[in-house]
Amino acid sequence: MDSVLVFDVWGEYGHFRKYYTTTSPLTFAMPPRTALSGLIAGIIGLDKTEYLKYFSKQNAQIAVKIISPTKKVRFSENLIDTKSADLMARIKNRTRIRFEFLKDPKFRIYFRHTDTALYEKTREFLEQHKCVYTPCLGLSEHIANFNFVGEFGCKKIAGNTESVSINSVVPLPDESIVKIDFNEPGEYFSEILPVEMDTSRTLLEYCMTLYERNGKPIHVRVESFWKLENHENVIFL
Repeated sequence: MDSVLVFDVWGEYGHFRKYYTTTSPLTFAMPPRTALSGLIAGIIGLDKTEYLKYFSKQNAQIAVKIISPTKKVRFSENLIDTKSADLMARIKNRTRIRFEFLKDPKFRIYFRHTDTALYEKTREFLEQHKCVYTPCLGLSEHIANFNFVGEFGCKKIAGNTESVSINSVVPLPDESIVKIDFNEPGEYFSEILPVEMDTSRTLLEYCMTLYERNGKPIHVRVESFWKLENHENVIFL
């Protein structure tokens, strides 16, 4: 049986900028796979200029679950022009921008990797609650905390033909259609998330995703999913 690392991450605020917003940045309801790759890489100390080569979809599998209900707030921040003066105290140019933030976000992350050494190092750092770089939720000022839930055995269930309860966000590759069991109450939303970047930070793939804003499991018919020993069912992004 394969194994997966599970840990929770949370903070007071979070911002994962939607790629199509400019002057008024909006945020995704959850961290995209690209942001989660950076979060894990920062915890174990991989350099930001090279970590992406370790987090291709071929090598790294990552899933995310919404724990706290999705709440968004908006307020303005003063952005300063750091190129206009040598000293911070002499900076006069400021631009007020209205940002959208996640309020009190909390997520559960599921992580597997083909590199045994990288996987073991990640488990060690999570277990001992240590990190090389300070974890954050999107922006450096949104410092995050994390807690190791455990390492669990998992197995892939393929050829599924029945409705199943999925605990994680559900990716819909190529905008494939899934059948949701609407007998279960919930608030369902979809978003197109960035999934993978190459080492030059060029986006290679986007994916439509389905989520329940309060963190409830989604009862849906999918062809395949991963079943964990802790009785959670997830689909990797």
